[in-house]
Amino acid sequence: MRTTVSIEDHLLALAKERAQQRALTLGQLVERALRRELARDSTAGDRSAIPVFEGGSGPRPGIELTSNRSLLEALDEDTPLDQMK
Repeated sequence: MRTTVSIEDHLLALAKERAQQRALTLGQLVERALRRELARDSTAGDRSAIPVFEGGSGPRPGIELTSNRSLLEALDEDTPLDQMK
């Protein structure tokens, strides 16, 4: 099928050069590039989903936000001993 596409002169020159290097016609190079691009879009749904936090917010039970001591103790509980040195 024939169609007309507008391409920047510099990009077209690079595409022609690449096609020649690979012993392809310009049309073949464009078709391959389009196939790769379209295949990439169709597999985008296969990517791992980004985890979304759906829980509540706020501190865990037992932490008093107005107490520095309570906050420091909570931080110390979560810090492995070898990192405290």
